[in-house]
Amino acid sequence: MAISLIEEKLLEIFIKNPNSTFKLHQLAKRLSLYEEFDIALLRNTLKNMVQQKKIKQVSRKKYGYLTPPKSSHLKGVFTRLKSGAGIVKLLSPEEGTVFVQSMFTNTALDEDIVNIALFPVKKSDDKSGIELTGEVTEILKRGKKIYTGIFQKSKNFFFVIPDTLNIGMDIFIPHGKTSGARPDEKVAFVIEEWKNPNIHPEGKIINRLGKSGEINSELLSLLYSYGLSYEFPKKVIEEVNNYTDQIPKSEIEKRVDLRDLICFTIDPEDAKDFDDAVSLEQIDEETYELGVHIADVSHYVKENSELDKEAYKRGTSVYLADSVVPMLPEKLSNNICSLIPNRNRLAYSILIEITKDATVKRYKIFKSIIQSKMRFTYEEVQEIIESEQGPFVEKIIPMHQLSKKLFNKRKKMGSIDFETSEIKFKFDKDKKPIEIVKKERKDSNRMIEEFMLLANRLIAEHIAKSKKPFIYRIHDKPEPTKIKEVAEFVSQFGYSLKIDHGVNSKSIQKLLDQVKGTEEEAVINDITIRAMAKAIYSDENIGHFGLGFKYYTHFTSPIRRYPDLIVHRLLEEYSQGISSKRIQKLNDVLPDICEQSTIRERVAMDAERDSVKILQIEYMKRHIGDVYRAVISGILNFGIFVEIIDLLVEGLVRVRDLEDDYYIYDEKNYCFIGRSTKKRYRLGDKVKVQVVRVDLKDKEIDFKIVD
Repeated sequence: MAISLIEEKLLEIFIKNPNSTFKLHQLAKRLSLYEEFDIALLRNTLKNMVQQKKIKQVSRKKYGYLTPPKSSHLKGVFTRLKSGAGIVKLLSPEEGTVFVQSMFTNTALDEDIVNIALFPVKKSDDKSGIELTGEVTEILKRGKKIYTGIFQKSKNFFFVIPDTLNIGMDIFIPHGKTSGARPDEKVAFVIEEWKNPNIHPEGKIINRLGKSGEINSELLSLLYSYGLSYEFPKKVIEEVNNYTDQIPKSEIEKRVDLRDLICFTIDPEDAKDFDDAVSLEQIDEETYELGVHIADVSHYVKENSELDKEAYKRGTSVYLADSVVPMLPEKLSNNICSLIPNRNRLAYSILIEITKDATVKRYKIFKSIIQSKMRFTYEEVQEIIESEQGPFVEKIIPMHQLSKKLFNKRKKMGSIDFETSEIKFKFDKDKKPIEIVKKERKDSNRMIEEFMLLANRLIAEHIAKSKKPFIYRIHDKPEPTKIKEVAEFVSQFGYSLKIDHGVNSKSIQKLLDQVKGTEEEAVINDITIRAMAKAIYSDENIGHFGLGFKYYTHFTSPIRRYPDLIVHRLLEEYSQGISSKRIQKLNDVLPDICEQSTIRERVAMDAERDSVKILQIEYMKRHIGDVYRAVISGILNFGIFVEIIDLLVEGLVRVRDLEDDYYIYDEKNYCFIGRSTKKRYRLGDKVKVQVVRVDLKDKEIDFKIVD
């Protein structure tokens, strides 16, 4: 049972029994939860609901209904939704969120701290009965968020049409605050005054980004929209400048010296931040020592330093389609911490004694100093695997064989292996995209994936045994209703997904194996991925459904992910011994770190996706009129979304452009059916399409279907 479904049913129990309290086992019985995984899920859900003030914890083991706050005026941080409505995350001492309809948002903007008056709570047995709703009564502090939009001039005044403000009106720009912007330019602006929700806000232009609809201005706009910056604060740079890549003898003496060990990095061709190196030594005829060596970023980024505060704020490096916005300054990410060949580098190593059939016998975790012997690309290693010739072939071939054993073992444990497609761009001298190339996931990629998955799993298991505070990477079971929709959809193609006794990862993998190599593979992969819950960071472990792991974390990428950096710190602290006071401190701070890291990961994913979209649209501007093979990727009442198979470019075929018949929308079966011809366009069908319109300003591509 998924967390959200458990929470829904728990709320029903508590609302119907407002004067009763329940123990964990009583609630589990009412919800028919008996498996260890589901009990852990229930315990985690109860903890979260207590933290969010949805229920109360009466004693150590009892839970009960929580009457909404007596005070009808609360303080919180406002976020505006696309619909124009908003949500307010309450600030301490209260917790939880309040929904605000658009008519009651006042003049609140994203990240504003606001006062909110709660509306009376409905008394009903329905779960919506305790949803808090309210009205923004006062703006206490503006979030000072930077927005983007298109600058325009009317007869007597200037204004900006905002990209994502969701307030339903333009921004008035007074004379003297335009920064010289010209009509139809993309601009970055701040709102300086907005006192009346019925009167347009006043703003100020802080940067001119270029002509709207041009690639450079759209990419700059994306950076502002997501709050991304290549630049670092002065204090951070000053701190970084104190470091060199010279390692003191005193530090070397504290570590295990592995500089003579043959290890190497394997990364994408354009990578500069080398987080991980791998090694393999044969112990006897049946046993290897597999080494995973990770850059020791924690040695340089100390807790509560300026570097640490900035890394926490950024959360992750953002890999845009044409550049990288790093979590750490390049002096660290691309040099001092990066495992550059033939340089002494500080690392955190895990040496794993493992049999040839991929059975882990024992492992050791320790700080080390290493020297990578070579920087490989995935393509170079793939060539060595296929030809059985090349540098360190005697290491790479057995590594490859071991990785295949690990993969097969993981699948038997219940790991789901989704085949997802990604693209990369080739650019001309002006940095405009001239070619779109599909990335191939080959055995060299899989090999490193398997080694990193193994290291992450063992690190998580290692700490879980001690029951100390930790950061886990968790993945919930999918919602039963969503999986049911997948089962119904794939049945149209003659496939089955067994969900009679609840969904499990093995049944999903069985479906993916059935469709492998078929025309429907891509669309079924896609629709199944959409049905999955999102993986998040949490200090409460519930396992990782998609990987089939009971324990999992992120340890292997501390240059580009903040949680990995924290995991390194925790490993070091626990190896040295830790006080109960420090344990309590970690219990207090880790939930916040997990939440921030999850939020920043989502921001990065959205920014990366949007940057790809911008470059795809720029590329397609040169191909209006061209015809492509495509697959139907979405069906809505106003049109058919199609994706070009070789380029992964998605666009819309509008219903009005289906001129050969009047088409009826069949929502349940994901298709359009011609009333006269009975011609059917179904999700997953292959079609030929012609590019008819490309608009970078509105981020739209229109196609029409051709015979």
